[in-house]
Amino acid sequence: MKIVIENKIPFIAGIFEPYAEVAYLSPDDITPDSVRDADALIVRTRTRCDESLLSGSACRIVATATIGTDHIDMAWCKANGIAVANAPGCNAPAVAQYVYASAASLLNGDIAGHTIGIVGVGHVGSIVAAWGEALGMRVLRCDPPRAERENAEEFLPLSIIAEESDIITLHTPLERNGAYPTWHIADRRFFNSLRKQPVFINAARGPVTDTEALIEAISGGKVSRTAIDCWEREPNIDTRLLAMADIATPHIAGYSREGKMRATQAAVRAVASVLGLPAAERAACAVTPATEITIEAVKASYRPMDDTIRLKANPDSFEALRNGYSLRAEVTP
Repeated sequence: MKIVIENKIPFIAGIFEPYAEVAYLSPDDITPDSVRDADALIVRTRTRCDESLLSGSACRIVATATIGTDHIDMAWCKANGIAVANAPGCNAPAVAQYVYASAASLLNGDIAGHTIGIVGVGHVGSIVAAWGEALGMRVLRCDPPRAERENAEEFLPLSIIAEESDIITLHTPLERNGAYPTWHIADRRFFNSLRKQPVFINAARGPVTDTEALIEAISGGKVSRTAIDCWEREPNIDTRLLAMADIATPHIAGYSREGKMRATQAAVRAVASVLGLPAAERAACAVTPATEITIEAVKASYRPMDDTIRLKANPDSFEALRNGYSLRAEVTP
């Protein structure tokens, strides 16, 4: 039995070795040849898992130690009997930490009483909403798929978010097709509809924001401040947007120690279940996220300007900064 694991996934070394041959490979080295005899593949978002990689392989499961699955061809895997597992919600507290540490930095710590508009209210957006309410903010939620499924009045159209929010933060998956595509959901029309020159935060996926439209919105005063963690065409990010962004980070909003532990734990359990291995018992267990939040605790836990300074000093280091990131601790009460 063989398991191929992307080599930047933390807290996983040694877990499967008693039960299988394990190969730790960089994304560039995860090729059709290297996975042909693999029973399982454990990856992050940098490894594209589709027919070109997996056709003719022995792979029975692809587990991604991430929330998102847009790097996996879900339909092809299903049609070819390959199970897919992700780690929903694993990094949600870390992303909430990023959002409010960024907002506090950009608004000099004064966020109580402001209106925050959250676009995408899944695992991450729900925690962002709960923290916002705990911090004394007015919280607006926009999630068309949930609004349709749940027929809930709490979900508002994007137009209301644009009109009433002092802070807008994106937490949608990347969907290019379907009933509710999110590709370029923040486009020229969206930015032109803003009424309060809000702080704009993207900690979701780069392509949910139209880079050219955002640059125009910043130049035209449609948004007052920006915190950008997710970029189009990563790692080859737009240096014009980098220069204009107040906070600019290399896709590390969810990079907490606890979040990575949860993600690895989820991937290990999924692979162990499919392959019939007892390895799940060996996975590290992450602590329970904090439920009592203060803005002082958030500010003390993370300073996004430190990461901004490093990225702006050397834009070509995006991937190195991301891969070498020192996992931060989540907020503690």
